[in-house]
Amino acid sequence: MSEAEKTLLIKRYASRRLYNTETSDYVTLDDIAGFIRTGREVQIIDLKSGDDLTRQYLLQIIAERESRGDNVLPVNVLMDLVRSYTNQAGSVVPDFLSASFEMLRESQTKVMGGFPSPLAGIPGLDALKAQQEAFLKTMTGGWTAPTSEQPAPKDTASSDSDLADIKKQLAELQSKLSKMS
Repeated sequence: MSEAEKTLLIKRYASRRLYNTETSDYVTLDDIAGFIRTGREVQIIDLKSGDDLTRQYLLQIIAERESRGDNVLPVNVLMDLVRSYTNQAGSVVPDFLSASFEMLRESQTKVMGGFPSPLAGIPGLDALKAQQEAFLKTMTGGWTAPTSEQPAPKDTASSDSDLADIKKQLAELQSKLSKMS
């Protein structure tokens, strides 16, 4: 197993200091965020109790970034997250967020010319995937990686049909979610 694939173990001492077990030195939340950005999996445990504190520290990293003005999460999304803790749809939210981020990584990989995701064939996510692809296309202005051949112009009627299909799939997904609440 390569270093990048191995989970980095961080121990929290009673003094609340965080200790990197690989390099035998103390680290900050910014250091941990840097490890994660480079692709490392990180686990933070309490030295005394053995409790896994990873979730708490990841939330703290996000909260600190948001408070510094690095606003990634719009207020309406934060409110929706709070609401998800108070209704039955809460059980759907973690799966939805996980699938959304996986599809985002997949879309970024496609733009960069990478390999397809192993989650590509999961049933029920087609509507969300189509919506995300349409969103990505809109945000990038239809930009695609340069190729030696220029594709034939797309038929406008076909584009309208694709958009109508995406809207229909989105409506069906929203209907299913509302029935679950």
